Amino acid sequence: MDIAEAKRRIYPWRIATSVLVVVAALLLVRFAATNSKFGWPTVAEYLFDPAVLRGLWMTLALTAICMTAGCLLGVVVAAGQLSEVTVARAVSKLFVTVFRGVPPLVQLIFWFNLAYLVPSVELSIPGIGVVFSGATNTFMTPFVAAIIGLSLHEAAYMAEIIRAGILSVDQGQTDAGKAMGFTSGRAFRRIVLPQAMRVIIPPTGSQLIGLLKGTSLVSVIGMTDLLLSVQLIYNRNYEVVPLLVVSVFWYLAVVTLLSAVQRRIEIRFGQGHANTPSRSVRRLMKGQAR
Repeated sequence: MDIAEAKRRIYPWRIATSVLVVVAALLLVRFAATNSKFGWPTVAEYLFDPAVLRGLWMTLALTAICMTAGCLLGVVVAAGQLSEVTVARAVSKLFVTVFRGVPPLVQLIFWFNLAYLVPSVELSIPGIGVVFSGATNTFMTPFVAAIIGLSLHEAAYMAEIIRAGILSVDQGQTDAGKAMGFTSGRAFRRIVLPQAMRVIIPPTGSQLIGLLKGTSLVSVIGMTDLLLSVQLIYNRNYEVVPLLVVSVFWYLAVVTLLSAVQRRIEIRFGQGHANTPSRSVRRLMKGQAR
């Protein structure tokens, strides 16, 4: 049979599944639209409330700072794990084991209460004397504790992601680069790293999204992020569900935006390595099948 005359095969179970999904979605929309307890007028009132927007900004700022610090420290730890120096490998593996094994909430509470172990901090330089001295509580604010706790937690995961990405590139790629006259550093930058990014980017995007949602934990130590901002409001007006819907909306909006950016970056670094046909090829195959 000529492929141009072939008819598209019909899968009844796919049609049935699609119908069930559509019906479930419509029922969910109907439930949300008709249930007055969602308090949609209240949601609209507080969606762009200045206090909520300040909390959202703090959440975004905390995510950006901790992700940047986590990536930079993760590169160092990953390099230590791949190092030929035994001490560097041991210290790096211990770092990953500790900060990946301890829940981030425990880390946040620990750093926020660091003054219990170290009541004061003093920095002195030989020949100059004391250049800084003060109580630990004066600088270990909720913001600082949040940055330290989330950054260390993120660095442990990023170290494993980066290490896996580098190890995914065959050693022969580096050897080929050196055979062409590249130095080790140039071979890594021009050959190994671009290929490793295909493996690094997808889990890094997931880590970023996970970190964004994980910042809600900082409300436990009294930091006014998005979640604590809506909590302070519903503690006054007792509109718990509508204010939670406001936070859900902003979390979903930011996550959706980050997911779209992640997909664009994945496409950019995945050119020439895609496991599925390109859009033009799929369109041609679909036209032939009809």
